[in-house]
Amino acid sequence: MPEPSSQLLARCSRGDKQAFAELVSQQQAFIYNLAYRLMGEAEEARDLAQEALLRVWQMLPSFRGEARFTTWLYRLVVNLGLNRLAHLRRSQASPMPDEHAPPAAAAVSADPQTLEDERERREFIWQQVDALPEKYRLVITLYYQQERSYAEISQILHLPLNTVKTHLARARHLLASRLAGLREDAHDL
Repeated sequence: MPEPSSQLLARCSRGDKQAFAELVSQQQAFIYNLAYRLMGEAEEARDLAQEALLRVWQMLPSFRGEARFTTWLYRLVVNLGLNRLAHLRRSQASPMPDEHAPPAAAAVSADPQTLEDERERREFIWQQVDALPEKYRLVITLYYQQERSYAEISQILHLPLNTVKTHLARARHLLASRLAGLREDAHDL
């Protein structure tokens, strides 16, 4: 995701609503995708994304530029999401229902069956990611879906760099063993 220009951020900090609308159009898809991975439900993700955008508007004047804007933004979304998840866990006795991931943009291909197979495979893999423990799910989402570096993930999650690397390695291992186990079950049918 491209970093917004410093001029755009400065205009937003001064309360320029048109500049903020431009910033939102640049960032909203990434905010929603992260919110969806955190919350696992489309409606909750929309609510979290809205709350995050409101907070960005309120807090942007205090953004000091010590980190990249996108790192600051993802940290804000993650914090809000973790707080929201904790609140939901306290207020609900039953877990949130799983919904299918939003459809990904289709790649250009001549074979519709190949496109459908690829979409189903991606959806299935992300369902398996969603079933991972939260700390691993966050790292996988930030690394693969949001294309954040180890250092950025470390800043976003306030974790040491080696912990991020360890979480990612463990998440990959868990995911690989789940997928291998599911393949074996499919062969038994």
